[in-house]
Amino acid sequence: MTPLKLRLATITIIHLSLFLLVSSGEVFARADTPEQIAAGLRQKAMTDSGAMEIVTDLTTEIGPRLAGSAAEKRAAEWAKQRFEKIGFDKAWIEPFPLEHGWVRGIEKAEIMEPSPQPLVVTALGGSVPTPTNGIEAEIALFRTYDELLAAPIGSLKGKIAVVTPPMVRAQDGGGYAFASKIRGAGPSQAARRGAVAYLLRSLGTDGRRTPHTGATRYADDAPRIPAAALTAADAEQLERLVACGKPVRVKLLLTPRDLGAVTSQNVIGEIKGSEKPDEIVLLGAHLDSWDLGTGAIDDGAGVAIVMAAAKLIHDLPQRPKRTIRVVLFGSEEPGLLGGKAYLKAHTNELDHIIVVAEPDFGQGPIYRMQTGVTDSEEPSLLRIRAALAPLGVLPGNNESHGSSDVEPLAEAKVPAVGFDMDGSDYFDFHHTPDDTLDKIRPERINQSTAVYAVFAYLAAELGGDYRAPAPRLTK
Repeated sequence: MTPLKLRLATITIIHLSLFLLVSSGEVFARADTPEQIAAGLRQKAMTDSGAMEIVTDLTTEIGPRLAGSAAEKRAAEWAKQRFEKIGFDKAWIEPFPLEHGWVRGIEKAEIMEPSPQPLVVTALGGSVPTPTNGIEAEIALFRTYDELLAAPIGSLKGKIAVVTPPMVRAQDGGGYAFASKIRGAGPSQAARRGAVAYLLRSLGTDGRRTPHTGATRYADDAPRIPAAALTAADAEQLERLVACGKPVRVKLLLTPRDLGAVTSQNVIGEIKGSEKPDEIVLLGAHLDSWDLGTGAIDDGAGVAIVMAAAKLIHDLPQRPKRTIRVVLFGSEEPGLLGGKAYLKAHTNELDHIIVVAEPDFGQGPIYRMQTGVTDSEEPSLLRIRAALAPLGVLPGNNESHGSSDVEPLAEAKVPAVGFDMDGSDYFDFHHTPDDTLDKIRPERINQSTAVYAVFAYLAAELGGDYRAPAPRLTK
């Protein structure tokens, strides 16, 4: 062999060896710093994070996962088995009681006068049923929620209250926070004024004729009346008819059932830290969903993001110093019940939880990192922000309480980080039959997974302290 051929052969062998190292994950072993390892995680996640496979399997093998249902329990077993398959050191299920299970039944509404025609509705979660033959009554329409609140007590006696303000589309979902009280508290407010049923324009930003469900919460000091959401098109149709000046009568038939006491559960998986296993970086998502779609956007995507991020960290040659704990919460949709149950069951270890974070706003991408810590300029946080900058993540304020199920932990003074996801189209599908797998885009969920993998790894590795310092003793 000539010297030239020998050199070419040697270069080929070196290139092949490098390829094998990279393709087998050994590229991480050659990284000298946490930032280099984080960069490797970032690159791997953006190429193929594994999140798409997880959300596909969850929504296909289980489908919708109503709180307290048999399907939610199947999802819990599925998640535990998935943790074990990934190679988590420990995976377990923690059941907790629910006072009320709920299932929807027949949902039908129609305009009886002056122009008979069908309406498209869906019952709000927790709604009581109508009488067997339904309710037929004149409607009282309010274009804003404040108009309903301004109506005198007793002024809606015998009527169906209809509230129709549209929801504002916003990147951060701010329109939902403003409008959610219309769904949650609206039925009881209408009942206090004598209404026999309640309809609202769906809390959504889409133009399709698909209604959005979601939980309502009856007040103890008001009658419980049937409550349902109209599509945007049907709400606008009622507005036009009312504007014509003639009384509008609607018939509503809902047959949901209260199942009484049932159980739900949280599913927990852990990757033990190499040096500080008692210190925990906690990532959450909620496993339950509403029953109209398959819960892909809400919150199958979040489940996939945290599970895939944890797997990427698990697959590193060397584990981070702190423990990574993933909690898949049950029964978020009825009111953060899994998060509250977790807090109650784990109160004695709150001091061991270093920081919490949870994706519950679809698939992303993530564009901003908010914090809820003592010192937002803590050195490890500066390093985390720098590692996230190549993913397009901007720094935010220090007023975060996390998201959804981890909010009870944040309220108990556990440090929290909130990653703001682009929700411009989230409320097109939220709580509808259109919340299905085809809405998930690999490039979007991969970016979100990359963010969570980098954050969780560095929070576990760098040793940052995000809590308030101990108070000084005074003489």
